[in-house]
Amino acid sequence: MVNRIRKAVMPVAGLGTRFLPATKAVPKEMLTIVDRPVIQYVVDEAKEAGIEHIVFVTGRGKSTIEDHFDIQPELEETLKSRGKNAELEILAADLPPAGGVSFTRQQAPLGLGHAIWCAREIVGDEAFAVLLPDMLMRSKPGCLSQMVSAYEKHGGNVIALEETVPEMVHKYGIVALGAEDETGVEITGMVEKPKKEDAPSNFYISGRYILQPEIFSLLEKTTPGAGGEIQLTDGMKALAETQRFTGVRFTGTTFDCGAKAGFLAANVAFGMEREDIADDFKAELKKLGPDWLKGLVS
Repeated sequence: MVNRIRKAVMPVAGLGTRFLPATKAVPKEMLTIVDRPVIQYVVDEAKEAGIEHIVFVTGRGKSTIEDHFDIQPELEETLKSRGKNAELEILAADLPPAGGVSFTRQQAPLGLGHAIWCAREIVGDEAFAVLLPDMLMRSKPGCLSQMVSAYEKHGGNVIALEETVPEMVHKYGIVALGAEDETGVEITGMVEKPKKEDAPSNFYISGRYILQPEIFSLLEKTTPGAGGEIQLTDGMKALAETQRFTGVRFTGTTFDCGAKAGFLAANVAFGMEREDIADDFKAELKKLGPDWLKGLVS
């Protein structure tokens, strides 16, 4: 029997330079999809999967994230005085329990592997999840919930997988696949950004992980790789020499909200699903005219 996954690490120290000037004073994770910050959707996915404690690995200028996951007495008193009960309920639903979040600082931009390593003292000696907050992964049940099911059966480590075309494998960490069952597929190898002819499959590592705590000591020994950064994939490859990795084929929709096109697409998709605004949103889009809509689908 494996121990339950209770903690999740979310690295939020990035500068978000692709969204300047919007991110000059606002963390990219606090940019909104409709009316909720990107980071809130990812936290919701973690909570659905049973996560009880979230560790945010932050950097300078990220205090807004801490404020978002804290109470705001002045705002709540104002809402109460104005009878805004629905808004109060929304704030209460998003508020984590006392002690349910922690913040630690990545003092230098040394890569994803280093960011995860910075959470070692808070995570401790237990398996944990990692969710990249740039990636909104939409499905029912959520991606992490699917991965927890695989973890409960196989133990070890679990990573989310998505498929790409052979011409794009050079952009990703590609995996070799082994035996498969209803919950996941055994990972028999990992190759970082291979040539098309050298790729063992078309499946790449996406933005969700369940990792054993031994990853921390391996990351501590990992030398900087591409871009002078400590790569999480390098640590996982070392861990895979002694522990099982299971891949979960994610078949939902992923929005890369670290890129402008993915961020805009997420706003459209989530806006269309909202019963309270979908009709008005469609009416606004129709105002753009048939030529614009034709260009959208051509």
